Amino acid sequence: MSSTRFVADLPIEGHVPGFDGATGWLNSPPLTAADLRGKVTLVDFWTYTCINWLRTLGYVRAWSEKYADDGLVVVGVHTPEFPFERDVDNVREAAKEMRVEYPIALDPDYAVWQAFSNNYWPAAYIADGEGRIRYHHYGEGAYDECERVVQQLLRESGGSGIPDDLVSPQLDGFEVQADWANLESPETYLGSEQAQNFARGVPADGLRPNQWTLSGDWSVERRASVLNGSEGSIAFRFHARDVNLVMGPPARGTSVPFIVLVDGEPPGAAHGLDVDERGHGMLSQQRLYQLIREPGSITDRTFEIAFLAPGAEAYCFTFG
Repeated sequence: MSSTRFVADLPIEGHVPGFDGATGWLNSPPLTAADLRGKVTLVDFWTYTCINWLRTLGYVRAWSEKYADDGLVVVGVHTPEFPFERDVDNVREAAKEMRVEYPIALDPDYAVWQAFSNNYWPAAYIADGEGRIRYHHYGEGAYDECERVVQQLLRESGGSGIPDDLVSPQLDGFEVQADWANLESPETYLGSEQAQNFARGVPADGLRPNQWTLSGDWSVERRASVLNGSEGSIAFRFHARDVNLVMGPPARGTSVPFIVLVDGEPPGAAHGLDVDERGHGMLSQQRLYQLIREPGSITDRTFEIAFLAPGAEAYCFTFG
């Protein structure tokens, strides 16, 4: 790859199967293969609580904005992981808050996902003006390569004046790239279906690295741990800059206050987007919450979140 032109021979990986399985659309009327004829199309599979997708969003948004007038169409296919992500109002709110302004195909039944034979969030498929998939990438990274492919396919489609430079988006919040060099804690589900490293009955100060435990009256259901009692807590022994948790109140319109501690103390300057320096926060939406962003050196530490009302649902820890 030269510094200005992507010169790889991009194979034909099949045709875009279309979006007939979508149950609805946001930001656009339904798009068909005919609508996309002559356009370079980037199909981006996402779900709004996925930290891996969130860390790609700044780039996908920047490509959509930069190349829209040159013939690029970005289609975000929202295929939910957790039950509450099937709620179109939740998706609509998330898209607005995250500034996802390109067309969104709603895929709660996994019909579009299956048509693409997709298995990942995020996943990007880039098709040329004839609807032929010429490139795909699963997961984070490869941003320069993806953008070079877009540029090359726009030129192949007859575009002139396609820029050679690459985007450099200003990333903040969830979109900041992970601190990979210091990330030693894995994505960890809190439901019985996928739970790992659950140290039942172990106190927070007895946890080994990447173990988690519950305190209080909880039900460990298939997809989530659900607080039954008036108070309860979750602890996790982690090694990462960021601690994120997918969670929600028992129903829309309700809320659950919570307090976060790190090694038994308020987080102070290490508080995340959804917590103040004292560790106080409010569980008011079904989404991903950023609870810790450590500004200093990264070491093994114990995270605790205490809920002060019943009904909190905790689905999955992710780290950055």
